[in-house]
Amino acid sequence: MSIMNKATVVKHTGSHYLLTRLPQWSLFPAVLRGKIRLKGSSSTNPVAVGDEVTYEFESSDASAMPTPENPAVIREVLPRRNYMIRRSTNLSRQSHVIAANLDRAFIVVTMDFPQVKLPFLDRLLVTCEVYGIPAVIVVNKVDLCTSPELRRRLEEFRAVYSGAGYGVMEVSALTGEGVDALREACRDRLSLFSGVSGVGKSSLIKALDPSLDPKTGEISEAHLQGKHTTTFYEMYRLASGGCIIDTPGIRGFGLVDLSREEIALYFPEMLKAASGCRFTPCTHTHEPGCAVKAAVEAGEISLSRYESYLGMLDEEGKYR
Repeated sequence: MSIMNKATVVKHTGSHYLLTRLPQWSLFPAVLRGKIRLKGSSSTNPVAVGDEVTYEFESSDASAMPTPENPAVIREVLPRRNYMIRRSTNLSRQSHVIAANLDRAFIVVTMDFPQVKLPFLDRLLVTCEVYGIPAVIVVNKVDLCTSPELRRRLEEFRAVYSGAGYGVMEVSALTGEGVDALREACRDRLSLFSGVSGVGKSSLIKALDPSLDPKTGEISEAHLQGKHTTTFYEMYRLASGGCIIDTPGIRGFGLVDLSREEIALYFPEMLKAASGCRFTPCTHTHEPGCAVKAAVEAGEISLSRYESYLGMLDEEGKYR
């Protein structure tokens, strides 16, 4: 007898998946047999963590659960509310969906150890804007910002991104500063944690819920024969409420399905200023009477954000 039901993807490693029927947290294995194509998608992974899927399970016992020896079979990916996507790290047209159906994305950065890479951060923020994902910037390791230079850098960073309309949270996984506020922001939501390697995402997740250990991957060992977790996307349930999706450290982030003419629309501060431009459309590069360039010159729009925008324009047609 075939049982069809709906569930949410919690983890995937190659062609193997873990599902649960949220809000329950009872994980079971699933596989893909055959191909699932998403309409209009060139993604290398048709099923992503956070996706709601239908699955089929062959059993004569209606109360039975799938097992590694007899897994469920994913049949369909249901329509997504939103998703985070990036271009593959080579120069191909392929893209990779990081996660789907998100309530919020927390982009974790550090002022030093490693120093924040602003063009990379701005690409993440633009992608969140394009796909309708509210974004918050989390500055981790603020306990290390003890020198006047790092404190100045932090204040300038906060001013730039708060001015652009983004929330900026200062936290320390080591000392616990700001962790309670971050935990509350995650409550009853599905949140993505993303950032480059070394910013302390795993430590931050463990600070939010000490029972979790993203590095060792207890879920993987129980259900997927101990495959390493550091290179895979995975959802965790917080004891305080809500779920978070951890991502591996990302080294490159290319924009997807965005033309040169559209990029400025996803810089909130530039979009606001652009209503005063003499010409429409305006690329905010060479046109006379450009209100965006005037705002940059007046210090009302950050020069670093404007330079990120110019970099995205220059890289049109190749990996961004």
